[in-house]
Amino acid sequence: MEPAPHWLAGLHFDNRALRALPVETPPPDPEGAAPAPRLVPGACFSRVRPAPLRQPRLVALSEPALALLGLGAPPAAAAAREAREAEAALFFSGNALLPGAEPAAHCYCGHQFGQFAGQLGDGAAMYLGEVCTAAGERWELQLKGAGPTPFSRQADGRKVLRSSIREFLCSEAMFHLGVPTTRAGACVTSESTVVRDVFYDGNPKHEPCAVVLRIASTFLRFGSFEIFKAEDEHTGRAGPSVGRNDIRVQMLDYVVSTFYPEIQATHAVTRRTARMVAEWQCVGFCHGVLNTDNMSIVGLTIDYGPFGFLDRYDPDHICNASDNAGRYSFSKQPEVCKWNLQKLAEALVPELPLEQGEAILAEEYDAEFRRHYLHKMRRKLGLVRAEREEDAALVAKLLETMHLTGADFTNTFYLLSSFPVGPESPGLAEFLTALMEQCASLEELRLAFRPQMDPRQLSMMLMLAQSNPQLFALIGTRANVTKELERVEQQSRLEQLSPAELLSRNRGHWADWLQEYRARLEKDREGAADEDAWQAERTRVMHANNPKYVLRNYIAQNAIEAAENGDFSEARTHQSLLFPWVPQEGLGQGGRVRRVLKLLEAPYHREGEAAEVLEAAEPEGASSTAERRRSYSSKPPLWAAELCPASSPTPSLHDGRDVQSGPDPSLSDTDSAAQHSPTSSMLPMKSCFTQGQVSRGTGPRRTQQPQPPWQPGRPALQAPASQNSP
Repeated sequence: MEPAPHWLAGLHFDNRALRALPVETPPPDPEGAAPAPRLVPGACFSRVRPAPLRQPRLVALSEPALALLGLGAPPAAAAAREAREAEAALFFSGNALLPGAEPAAHCYCGHQFGQFAGQLGDGAAMYLGEVCTAAGERWELQLKGAGPTPFSRQADGRKVLRSSIREFLCSEAMFHLGVPTTRAGACVTSESTVVRDVFYDGNPKHEPCAVVLRIASTFLRFGSFEIFKAEDEHTGRAGPSVGRNDIRVQMLDYVVSTFYPEIQATHAVTRRTARMVAEWQCVGFCHGVLNTDNMSIVGLTIDYGPFGFLDRYDPDHICNASDNAGRYSFSKQPEVCKWNLQKLAEALVPELPLEQGEAILAEEYDAEFRRHYLHKMRRKLGLVRAEREEDAALVAKLLETMHLTGADFTNTFYLLSSFPVGPESPGLAEFLTALMEQCASLEELRLAFRPQMDPRQLSMMLMLAQSNPQLFALIGTRANVTKELERVEQQSRLEQLSPAELLSRNRGHWADWLQEYRARLEKDREGAADEDAWQAERTRVMHANNPKYVLRNYIAQNAIEAAENGDFSEARTHQSLLFPWVPQEGLGQGGRVRRVLKLLEAPYHREGEAAEVLEAAEPEGASSTAERRRSYSSKPPLWAAELCPASSPTPSLHDGRDVQSGPDPSLSDTDSAAQHSPTSSMLPMKSCFTQGQVSRGTGPRRTQQPQPPWQPGRPALQAPASQNSP
């Protein structure tokens, strides 16, 4: 075993999970052979070994995440930093094991897109162990992409650089946004490659393998308790440990005693999950793969796959190209998390009677989600004094206005902190002008709704629908054809719309909402002893709750392209903001990825910040990575639409001021074919603005008065009985 360097030698592993839960010692494989895929009955873990990478090298470290483990700040001397990075690459790639580490793969099952999929497990991740710190904390370490396990099925257990950079950056971005999340301590790339067909267009290529060091209190998930599930009536699949109630009791006791020692676990899991998804809705985060195997038992955002942050606000935004039905769309996230909690309650029977679990879910989830969501939204709007009943309607109408005008979600909230409050306040016209810059332009709309289907193909499909509707139904393209027809019709309407008409409609929508917002702010200001102090507090609270920077897809893409060319600085962007005393000349090849990291570690406004200095503005029409970087607090540039293989549906141009928006940048980040599916669909024309990061429509939308994004009390999702199991 490679001796640990001094800065890692102090890590103390105790690996409680392996002591408390059953672990399989697998049968020996032929020397040099990968672990054979198999069912793992009667165990929660299976012992594994990381597969070495060729010439691992560090992309970036997250010093705040590593500080959780008690690791000190990086050395100032360039030579010492370089040595530390080389050691990090060796140990955080899995090429060398830390003393006390016991690699294992976790066995779990899951409901995927509403259907039980049977055994899944850590197919590309490995538990390293649990580190106990001097502060009395316990942190589980994982390597993601370290090679095959018994749960890898037909895959190779590897992750590529592009998906690893996205997970690394987003894990840390979410933490600094204040969202409960797993952490990422390091990202390591290598000379090892795997073949991936990135766009599933028949052009596979070799991509570099990478590993992410993940950190969390635990990586146990809802699906951990589904390994005991009997044969599912729809899919015919069962968990590998059916009938092993003794193990379920062990696992439940372990979770309660380790993570919920002073409270009832079921109540706490429900509340934590509700708060987590409320935070998602408030920062515009769309997870994309909310299967039960991707739901943390301790309420953390886990398993970053085809995620995306909203650019233009679209409640029906879908970031996962394989989610054709829109099950995991942005607005449905609270609903589907409740459905997943229902599946967890079923998995805990008989230790927790089902009626008791359902009662807890009904009593706690809706109320906790609504409370936390409205509390956060009030702060985003600068409502710092008394809460009022009408606040929910004000928030709902704001989102509806953003949807109608294609307003940028992040930038609109950030801009509202400068809204002039008094009726005679100067600057209202200037504010409206600035707000219009955050709305979708006619050029963006026309670009978004270019036809996605060859006219000859569309004509053939229409002829088939007329001549042989049974065959047309079997092909399963009705939704896509319908949406393509809507796209063609929208294009025609957009061609007849002038920029001045679009601007007039957008100004009208915003003038209506701003009038209500100003009236609500006046009520909030009533009774304030010091008006200047009230205004200062309002601005401070809004700056602390409305980020300036989020990990937009085009920002991640810039970092990925740079890293694939050997420049990691873009992934490390936010390190120098957090550690300004560390010299930056040693970034060298590790440059670009780190610049993005640096910005994401300081997402909120800070007086006197110099972040803009790091954001060299670049021409919107540029095509190369070097040319097309721009201010990361601006709207996505038009070139970013190239990242999106499909746009989502659009709002109607029929009535009043309603106009539609189109696609924003997208980059699939997983290695599965489903995540890269190029198919598209659109919402009916009555939908307002759509966002488009590989978005899909979800069927007819409601047209009643604006409502909160998700209404507590609605029943949980029903599993589609006819859908194929993954």
